[in-house]
Amino acid sequence: MNTRRLLGIVVGVACCVAGRTPGRACTRCLYDGPDGRVLVARSMDWEEDPGTNLYAFPRGMARDGACGERSLAWTSRYGSVVCSFYEVAAVDGMNEKGLVANTLYLVESDYGRPAPGRPLISISAWAQYVLDNHATVAEAVEALRAEPFAIVAPVLPNGVPAQGHLAIADPSGDSAIIEYVGGKLTIHHGRDYRVMTNSPTFDKQLALDEYWKEIGGDAMLPGTSRAADRFVRTSYYLDALPKEADAGKALASLFGVIRGASVPLGISTPGRPNIAGTVWRTVHDLKDRRIYFDSATSPTVCWASLDAIDLAPGAPTRKLTLAGGRTHSGDASAAFEPASPFPLLPGKPE
Repeated sequence: MNTRRLLGIVVGVACCVAGRTPGRACTRCLYDGPDGRVLVARSMDWEEDPGTNLYAFPRGMARDGACGERSLAWTSRYGSVVCSFYEVAAVDGMNEKGLVANTLYLVESDYGRPAPGRPLISISAWAQYVLDNHATVAEAVEALRAEPFAIVAPVLPNGVPAQGHLAIADPSGDSAIIEYVGGKLTIHHGRDYRVMTNSPTFDKQLALDEYWKEIGGDAMLPGTSRAADRFVRTSYYLDALPKEADAGKALASLFGVIRGASVPLGISTPGRPNIAGTVWRTVHDLKDRRIYFDSATSPTVCWASLDAIDLAPGAPTRKLTLAGGRTHSGDASAAFEPASPFPLLPGKPE
């Protein structure tokens, strides 16, 4: 068994025995600046280090949904660079068209019972499927509304299924939040949907944000690490940011926002699964097709440029090792090394 996955299992079992839920949380936000300067940031808040590495996947890869005989199969139309999660899932990444996908935890997720005969994918493949197949948010939303597959959420060792919702964005500034609640697909599509955290469901987060805009503003922002409070603060600061066409200034501004929504490393709250310390952050520059990676345990930020990595059909999968305290500073595009693709966490339909 993969070492990183084993670590996650051990921690999950330990938390179950201790009678508490592992902390799982995140924040995602989109900056839509002038001259096409679109950036997407996210934090990964987790109770332990999930051993994240960056992987570069070329076009033309044969894929499947990791659900056995009923798995959906496809060949990737676009290359991508993604963040692995325990080396069994892609939870964050950008493809060569500048489409970004971010998976965040959502305890209310319910993917329903798969209809007989419908193709399946494990939730570990959800973000990768979108990056492999779509160039824009509008294209992805149209395809996903048709529900070409059913999602299977593998059960974790503590008895809780993997649960998440998906945010996507493209270089035009278009955005969508995709959730399954009560077994039904819900898609919020539009440029105004710039922030996503965790519970409650997205429609309720929007309502809470409107409430705070009415009563609070800059004089009364909620300051806890709860998902709803992080949503409100992030939304407020995004509105307050100056619109910078300069890449460096825009990047610094958005890093300030996502760091302000982060939780100090090591903090988690028993009984509150949506609060955990921030392990890492990413900022995606959709105009320049560059991914910035900011580890909570590293004093430096590194980045990878999709334009500097060979993503042509037949090119090898490449990996930038970040797990185990490995650090990089500045442009790390040349530090990707040939590697095997990580195996996806299999879904087991009932």
